[in-house]
Amino acid sequence: MHYDETIYRPPLEANTILLQVTSGCSHNNCTYCGMYKDIKFEMTSLAQIEEDLKELITLNTTIKRIYLLNGDPFSLSAERLKTIALLIKKYLPKCKTISMYASIKGIKTKTIEELRELKSLGIGDLYIGLESGNDEVLKNINKGTTAKETKAQMQRLNEVGIRFFSIIMYGVAGKDKGIANAIDTAKLLNEVKSKGIFPMSLTLVPGTKLHNDYLSGDFKEASELERLIELKTLIENLSLENSTVFSAQHPSNTVPLSGIMPRNKQDLIATLNKVIENTDEESLKSKFARNKIKM
Repeated sequence: MHYDETIYRPPLEANTILLQVTSGCSHNNCTYCGMYKDIKFEMTSLAQIEEDLKELITLNTTIKRIYLLNGDPFSLSAERLKTIALLIKKYLPKCKTISMYASIKGIKTKTIEELRELKSLGIGDLYIGLESGNDEVLKNINKGTTAKETKAQMQRLNEVGIRFFSIIMYGVAGKDKGIANAIDTAKLLNEVKSKGIFPMSLTLVPGTKLHNDYLSGDFKEASELERLIELKTLIENLSLENSTVFSAQHPSNTVPLSGIMPRNKQDLIATLNKVIENTDEESLKSKFARNKIKM
């Protein structure tokens, strides 16, 4: 198997077979992200993909799920994704789900008919880093989309039945702006049907624009307590009709949370309230070394 760079994958895919189909990220301009900063976005050749699949069948012919690398493979054309999916079906006929990271831009380039065809080939369980539902925040972090566009594209996925997970980032709005960000983000999440919601807390990565803005004073970082209040506000404002996984298990979270919304909503709020009411900022900082998190 060929993997030509550091591998990033969601925690839920920890035991999933990985197949590299791209390098880097097609956008690679988010101000907070340093994961693919010096990596050129390129497609893996079909010959290499097929070679990797041939290697896989010598190891395991019963694979039912596969995860495509790297930053946002769904940005590939529908035709390219179809070709890759058919290759997977050829060598791994028992594979039912082809999962990957996706961006709003990548979804937008596909027609409804193309999305339906991709779903029929097993493509689903997309991980979408929407980060925020606040347009000012989205602009400041150079996400390349708006809340309205995000909602529209996610609803198109809902229309064709492609499942997706929504990744959001609290703390990214900065000091004193978390409440407004939480309310707007919850509003967006209420208007789409995510299979799961995965919150993570902003970690400033040296070398990124946002970190440089922090050093210059242009970005004011939210305290750890502010972040927890923001996360609690998000949960309080979620009104989800369908059972939705809510998992704040990423290493960036000071308080790990996990539950099913709306069933466990009050339990999650109670957990956060307990920490907010009984822990001060210095205690949180001393127990949680954010600067040691690798992003």
